[in-house]
Amino acid sequence: MDSEFNISTSFTLLGLVEMDGLKYLYSSLSFLIYVLTLLCNLIIVIAVWTEESLHQPMYVLIASLVLNGIIGSSSFFPKLIVDLVSSTTVISRDACFIQSFCLMISAYCEISTFTLMAYDTHLAICHPLRYNSLMSNVVVLNLLVGSFFFNLIIVLIIILLSARLPLCGSQINSIFCDNMSLFILSCVDTSMNKLYGTIIFVSYLVTAIIIIVYSYIQIFLVCIKVSKDAGKKATHTVVTHLLNFSIFLTGALFIFIRYRLENTHIPIFIHILLSITALLFPPFLTPLIYGLRTKALKIKIMCLLHKYMNGDVT
Repeated sequence: MDSEFNISTSFTLLGLVEMDGLKYLYSSLSFLIYVLTLLCNLIIVIAVWTEESLHQPMYVLIASLVLNGIIGSSSFFPKLIVDLVSSTTVISRDACFIQSFCLMISAYCEISTFTLMAYDTHLAICHPLRYNSLMSNVVVLNLLVGSFFFNLIIVLIIILLSARLPLCGSQINSIFCDNMSLFILSCVDTSMNKLYGTIIFVSYLVTAIIIIVYSYIQIFLVCIKVSKDAGKKATHTVVTHLLNFSIFLTGALFIFIRYRLENTHIPIFIHILLSITALLFPPFLTPLIYGLRTKALKIKIMCLLHKYMNGDVT
């Protein structure tokens, strides 16, 4: 195949070329955002890990969600910061596929975690008497591990199919690598790869949305029948989950829009804006929303911060 095509072994990230003029400003902002994202997410993980009262399925799922946010952010920001400071605009083929894999597995795990959170909330509100027998920390951990390996198989298949493609193009219209950008660089027809990837992702996302919407409709119907205080508490929990899921869907929509604009004459700045928005807001806003809107978690976080500020870390 190498004799038939001029195969690219590295790629130029055009978004980094565009940002080079103000690289120190962008690198400083990226560093600040990354540190704040890590701190916000780590505080929740540590709070859930150290506070025994938070060792419940809902908080385990929240910790899993923000931990996934750390992985997703770390797949993108550190390399972006280093590249901006060193004026590097080139990424190797192997590094490109690794970054694409990490971002993709993070996205799939985020969807599955939101789905499990909807299922957990549904059981807690619609079947409160059976909740403890149906859902426990062990069950949640098994579901999280099972969903991770399921996601891993799906993403590995997609990445391995992409890795077999000869890539002749050398310019990626973004500041990071993702699977769809690699398709555009292929020397051969990628219709089957795109069809497989689209069917898998759309089916996965639609199934998750159906489960989430069904769960919250059932919860809403229960809230109508229960007391005002119980209904208000349940509604508050549902709104928090839906708000975070909406942020994730908005990020996915921005990525979709960017793909649709790939072959148009839209300025590279728009591509950069859409890319950063999709990767920045979910991991940055999720811990803030849960930390502010979840009363028990908020109290434990404040206690944790108070202990550390006073030097009491025992």
